Amino acid sequence: MKFDLLQTDANSQARAGVVHTDHGAIETPIFMPVGTVGTVKGVHQRELKEEVNPDIILANTYHLYLRPGTEVLEKAGGLHQFMNWDRPILTDSGGYQVYSLSANRKIKEEGVKFKSHIDGSYHTFTPERAMDIQRSIGADIIMAFDECTPYPCEFNYARRSMHMTHRWLKRCIEHFNNTPDKYGFTQTLFPIIQGSTYPELRQQSAEFVANCDMDANAIGGLSVGEPAEEMYAMTDVVTAILPKDKPRYLMGVGTPINLLENVALGIDMFDCVMPTRNGRNGMIFTANGSINIKNKKWEMDFSPLDDGAYAWVDTEYSKAYVRHLFTVNEMLGRQICTIHNLAFYLWLMREARKHILAGDFRAWKDQMVKQMDNRL
Repeated sequence: MKFDLLQTDANSQARAGVVHTDHGAIETPIFMPVGTVGTVKGVHQRELKEEVNPDIILANTYHLYLRPGTEVLEKAGGLHQFMNWDRPILTDSGGYQVYSLSANRKIKEEGVKFKSHIDGSYHTFTPERAMDIQRSIGADIIMAFDECTPYPCEFNYARRSMHMTHRWLKRCIEHFNNTPDKYGFTQTLFPIIQGSTYPELRQQSAEFVANCDMDANAIGGLSVGEPAEEMYAMTDVVTAILPKDKPRYLMGVGTPINLLENVALGIDMFDCVMPTRNGRNGMIFTANGSINIKNKKWEMDFSPLDDGAYAWVDTEYSKAYVRHLFTVNEMLGRQICTIHNLAFYLWLMREARKHILAGDFRAWKDQMVKQMDNRL
């Protein structure tokens, strides 16, 4: 993997760059649609490529390990072949699932023993096992195995967890360096910074991770319930320390406003289930604010779903019709809103990139944040 930093905004820390992988270039800043189990829910791969057009998508190690399993994925030739996707893929190592399965897991120095949410069977993830599984999945970018701490989190717990994440990272790096790439293309390991919402811990973790000198760096453990201002404060602490010549990935973030504010703080890569999950529940994001399409106020609104025309669905269907689809519980409504939201998120990141390159990002960002902070 190679990263070219093309420009940094004069009035913020926003950056425009290009990440080069064997499956193609990723123009940053970028949003990665979440394809947890090898599919972005409700969206055909053709629609994903032609309408949303992301440079990269994300899949999840925990879920793919359970189903369909590494044996199926290896037999298929890796996830790219299995799902018919020829662009880059990033896999989350399972650390977030460790966090979300708190009632069904036990964390030890060796790794994490957890109970499957599907059939109750027991499994163990170690740093080494997480590397092996992600090698078998065949992602271009694989994430280090970490513990994602909850919010709020007591300081001593956050500190112990952070140091264990650092020890696990050393094991991930050693094992990753001693195992070959699979399927004939290069895989890259991203380490993850932790430390909850404690500036001194975030600083320590950022310094430790930066000193590991990997090709890129990620920030985890945010967007887990903390106020947005705390997220921004922790991001600011970390980006001040991380090397400028490497990509920075903020995991699990967030709303359109969160994305723009974190771009301004120097983040290059994002992922979040919000555009798909919220879309399936009838919320659509627009440049002028968010819409709950299920509200009665849209019942007689025959205007296009969104005049911005980010995807074909925006002009093909009216607000009243999409509301009707939700009223009768028709899956097409969920698909329409999902495609719209994903296309809007990708448009937003590409507009941000244009304005960074044009030199007027800060003014544009401030205006967009103000516009999008509305309920329509």
